[in-house]
Amino acid sequence: MKRLFGTDGMRGEAGRFPLDAATVRVAGRSLARQLTAQLAESVGRAPHIVTGRDTRESGEWIEHAFMSGAREAGAQVESAGVITTPGVAYLARTTRADAGVVISASHNPYQDNGIKIFAPSGRKLDDKTERLIEADIEASKGDDATAINPADVVEDEAEALRAAVLQKQYLNYLVEEIADKLWLEGLSLVVDCANGAASELAPALFERLGARVININSAPDGRNINLDCGSLHIEGLQQKVEEERADLGVAFDGDADRALFVDARGQFVDGDATLWVMAQYLSERGRLDGDVVVATVMSNIGLELALRSKGLRLLRTDVGDKYVLEELLRTGAALGGEQSGHIIFPRLSLAGDGLMTTLSLLRAMRDGEAGLDDLTAGFTRYPQVLVNVRVREKQPFDEVETISRAARETENQLGAKGRLLLRYSGTEPLARVMIEGEQQDLIEQHANDLASVIKTALG
Repeated sequence: MKRLFGTDGMRGEAGRFPLDAATVRVAGRSLARQLTAQLAESVGRAPHIVTGRDTRESGEWIEHAFMSGAREAGAQVESAGVITTPGVAYLARTTRADAGVVISASHNPYQDNGIKIFAPSGRKLDDKTERLIEADIEASKGDDATAINPADVVEDEAEALRAAVLQKQYLNYLVEEIADKLWLEGLSLVVDCANGAASELAPALFERLGARVININSAPDGRNINLDCGSLHIEGLQQKVEEERADLGVAFDGDADRALFVDARGQFVDGDATLWVMAQYLSERGRLDGDVVVATVMSNIGLELALRSKGLRLLRTDVGDKYVLEELLRTGAALGGEQSGHIIFPRLSLAGDGLMTTLSLLRAMRDGEAGLDDLTAGFTRYPQVLVNVRVREKQPFDEVETISRAARETENQLGAKGRLLLRYSGTEPLARVMIEGEQQDLIEQHANDLASVIKTALG
């Protein structure tokens, strides 16, 4: 079992284990050694690693520590500087690197940071290699001889120049390939960069395509990333879109692997609604392979019903883009994502990319000669209620007769236009009861009744 790597890499408070400089250095050294061993079986050369980071004040020294460790083990390492997570995934593929490494904690506050490692394909690092890195970290505990003083880290001028080249390479890819023949003249966009990795890239991208761009939260200072802005705080974007009478608003998170939207009327458009728009767009052009969309168990039942009305199916996975991607690859589907705005177009990239998602949505608007409010018509979000119950043990629900019986009765009463999801928290001793249905008061009653049964049995 892995202890340090989760579904989205290794994450924690910057400066504390495992995000202290000594441990990060060990992680870099370990990755380089694992890659060297893998390459020795085929090409017999030193591994090549490309890195990047978001705008947190800890990002530069953590990246430096990782790079130093990897270089000690013989790897060739180059940094793309401040760049989005999918930007690093793209560079890992196109520079023929053996791994891409992102220093970011995504939507977390600035005090946190993390390490995400990508294979050249754009998929996250395999479990086996992550376990080997964890084993090296465990073996090195207490050894601080390799520690780095963050205050001593100074950016090298040659590295900065190379980073600028890599950033431009990614931007050109988005403009020339993903946005091929897409011209945005006459459209006005409000872009909330969350004071994160997209702060320079996103405005430059949309301006090059001819849009009028109004930037907000694009002045990172190391501590304001995700602070009351971006995809976690959509209210400011809604207000700005209405003030500017803009055609579209987009909000990224700290590393810009996800995007959420606001239409011209100021209405919030989440990942489920984005999947609905893109599913129709691809289906009408014969490009929605298998007539299937992949989402997680957290996607609203309104998406499932809307897709069904068009003869399309929704396949659900566990929570996490990792599981969405696995299902996309297993089924050969062309579209998947999460309610949070993490959308994957596997024909374009195996990594969710907020900039790519925005371009795809803009293309749907342009080709359909319609606003986003028109394109989301037909999708109705059903009321949802979530009740948490503290439990003494996490026994499988279907092994507790009173809970399984109550759950079956609830599902029968909800019928085809309702949904029950029972799951345990991954980090707390909590059972979560989530119910969706047509009537708010009715689903609240169902949720509270079922929570009471769980509390009696396991609380």
